[in-house]
Amino acid sequence: MSEAASAAVAEPVESVAVAPPAPAAKPTARDQPQRQPRYHVVLWNDDDHTFDYVIAMLKQLFGHPPETGFKLAKEVDAKGRVVVLTTTKEHAELKRDQIHAFGADKLIARSKGSMSASIEPE
Repeated sequence: MSEAASAAVAEPVESVAVAPPAPAAKPTARDQPQRQPRYHVVLWNDDDHTFDYVIAMLKQLFGHPPETGFKLAKEVDAKGRVVVLTTTKEHAELKRDQIHAFGADKLIARSKGSMSASIEPE
């Protein structure tokens, strides 16, 4: 072994001070994901549409089973209005527009168009 090789000495490793991890900051309300405001789709009563029309419309547009459709048809008839869905504003507007475009009740001759609907904040 050469003198240079035997004279090589490993240098000591300097210790590096590592700071302890900072405590996690508490999430603020601003950091939390915001929930979109919710809106009701309100169906309004009239005398130009039958229960069968309401039940069929609610099944086709909202997927409500006939039992739920009948319950909602009875409520709109008794109270003058019923909430058929609560959702985001954009979806509520779409469903309101679909109700307005559903067409007349073919079982009643005087029925000239769709039922009325509106949206309102939850």
